[in-house]
Amino acid sequence: MTPLPTLRQLQFFMALVRRESFSKAAEDCLVSQSTLSSAIKEMEALMNQQLVDRSTRSFALTPAGEEVASRAPALLAGAEDLVRAASGRNPLEGPFTLGVIPTIAPFILPRAAKAFKKAFPKLELYLREDLTATLAERLSAGLLDAAILAFPYDLPGIDSVEIGDDPFWFACAPDHPFANKKSLKRNEVSTCELLLLEDGHCLREHALDACELRDRDAAASFGGTSLFTLAQMTKAGLGATLLPDMAVREGLAKSAGLKVIPFAAPAPARKIGVAWRRGSGRKEEALALAEELKKIFV
Repeated sequence: MTPLPTLRQLQFFMALVRRESFSKAAEDCLVSQSTLSSAIKEMEALMNQQLVDRSTRSFALTPAGEEVASRAPALLAGAEDLVRAASGRNPLEGPFTLGVIPTIAPFILPRAAKAFKKAFPKLELYLREDLTATLAERLSAGLLDAAILAFPYDLPGIDSVEIGDDPFWFACAPDHPFANKKSLKRNEVSTCELLLLEDGHCLREHALDACELRDRDAAASFGGTSLFTLAQMTKAGLGATLLPDMAVREGLAKSAGLKVIPFAAPAPARKIGVAWRRGSGRKEEALALAEELKKIFV
């Protein structure tokens, strides 16, 4: 019988891959650094392959390590699904880890948390806020049970269900040339300086696509780290921006003293949905959460 690494060793190894640091990976796994390091060395001895390149100062995997890192997430996710299926636990009872992107989290989570607590009183909800690419990676690795994301976004191996549309508004300072307009056509946006989130935020790509601004200079002048930063920069007169409807509804534009103008129909919008790993045993629960989110999204 072929000797196999333990699931615990694989968990330690994947924590190391994610954190690129033995000490940080050990903290995440709640073990000492020596315990984690020994487990990795035992796995290397078992496979008769060096997985971590220790000849360089910066973290690096060997080709064998890269291979293990690409295959281990599916094994761990399958094992976690097996444990959940065998536990006999009712859906939405106990721990559930939900990811959410920063351009959604502050505007929907306060209401969502209350709705979930009322509908699923035995649910232990753990939230993780991060960019879409990171959340997708954690979904694939089985480190998240589901995530609230904005679409379109290419997510191999991930299934999703839509919970609603989130139209864009044009936001500007009161003295902006467009401030008194009743509505705007998409192509009018290209004539003004536009402030958007920095690369890595899917909202930036959605805004560019929606208003057909990709590769235009007007969309590349500023890269904010949050919608709150964009609102303040817009208030200062550095340009205009696009804000999602959920942020406008929660008072972001009003609190910053901005004017918001709707787009002429059909208004550009992003779609909001709940995503889960394809084949995951948490699909039923993800769909149940999505149904609750639909109620508060309208």
